[in-house]
Amino acid sequence: MNIIELVLLGLLIICGIATCVSRNLMVSLIIFMAYSVVMSIIWGFLEAPDLAITEAAVGAGISSILLFITLKKIHDMRKEDGHEAESEEKEQLL
Repeated sequence: MNIIELVLLGLLIICGIATCVSRNLMVSLIIFMAYSVVMSIIWGFLEAPDLAITEAAVGAGISSILLFITLKKIHDMRKEDGHEAESEEKEQLL
């Protein structure tokens, strides 16, 4: 086995564990994208270009974009809930 392949396999394992262990959702999403890129490179080394292209497009591309949008909406919902709670507290104080 080539040293590059061993390094990529190590990165794959590290990215997989780090994605699960990370408490910050944005960091987990970025690590997930790195996982998909490494997996795409590994598929290229295994001479499966169709899988490599699919992994790059779907794993690092489309699903990451959808997850970024979801995180933004969750962040916006939390902001709205926080502002509503603050306005209710202000009304109760008056």
